[in-house]
Amino acid sequence: MARRFLLAAAAVAALVGHGGATVAQEAQENGTFTVLFENDVFYRTDRDYTNGVQLAWTSPVLAPEDWAVQLANKLPFFSYSSDVRKVYALGQDIFTPSNIALKNPPLNDHPYAGYLYGAVGVLGKTPAIDGAPDRLDQLELQLGVVGPASLAEETQKFIHSILNDTRPEGWGTQLHNEPALLFEYERSWRFRRKLFGDLELQADPHLGAAVGNVYIFANAGAMARVGFNLPDDFGPPRIDPSLPGSYYFEPRKEGALGGYVFVGVDGRAVAHNIFLDGNTWQDSRHVDKNILVGDLEYGAAVTWNRFRLAYTHVFRTREFKTQRGADQFGALSLSVRF
Repeated sequence: MARRFLLAAAAVAALVGHGGATVAQEAQENGTFTVLFENDVFYRTDRDYTNGVQLAWTSPVLAPEDWAVQLANKLPFFSYSSDVRKVYALGQDIFTPSNIALKNPPLNDHPYAGYLYGAVGVLGKTPAIDGAPDRLDQLELQLGVVGPASLAEETQKFIHSILNDTRPEGWGTQLHNEPALLFEYERSWRFRRKLFGDLELQADPHLGAAVGNVYIFANAGAMARVGFNLPDDFGPPRIDPSLPGSYYFEPRKEGALGGYVFVGVDGRAVAHNIFLDGNTWQDSRHVDKNILVGDLEYGAAVTWNRFRLAYTHVFRTREFKTQRGADQFGALSLSVRF
């Protein structure tokens, strides 16, 4: 009897201790807030994909009863052993032709277009098991609007007035209002190799696809990173279509400075792009798109305590046949853990 009592007491103590650790862990992380800004102003251009802004909140690892975990467990491409998080985001993308001073831009140039959307996503990180690499599955649903209701015209004119920049005159030719729906899924793998000391090399290949009236494409690529005290993440986030990255990050050493440089590529086979093909159910401006599009990016990220700051330089091949040349733009992101 005494032995059973001692075993029961030990079990209760273990449960209490585990509960205390869980509470402490939850107190350490209540989610991650990310601000993401992409613009070609970094390279003194103002055309094609010219601006993107996104605000996102990512939860900590969720309890089994949360709806996102229940959903992930029902999806065939998520793992039952995943640490599941959910993401909520709000964003706006802006597209313009090369000469924004013209009220009637050439028909063979990129149409004016805006996209305002809200998104909800589920992330599932599966740790390395039996020699397999770490894995991240990301599923996202975007709901929004393309056209004047996206407020892209008002946003660009307001920003240009503040900067005393050229006033965009051709928004009267933009795509018409259209409800927007987009499903996206991406899987990334992470391979690690210790170099020396705290220096580490990581390679993150990925596969993905998107389906909706905004985009239809399949993509594949990889990112290589090298740095010290690398956080537990899959690279800095970007606005799609892009390399995947991850909104969350976990410092390897609490309070320690970390950083890495990276280079990545992503290739897409594009069946539909509303910003080039024009409206789905109405006549609108459009251009002949290229089916194959590629991104080359490089940059750096710094992490310290609860902060991750990253900058990415993106080269994008021509997206439509009459495009003046390849695009390049910058992406700046700041993620803060709470």
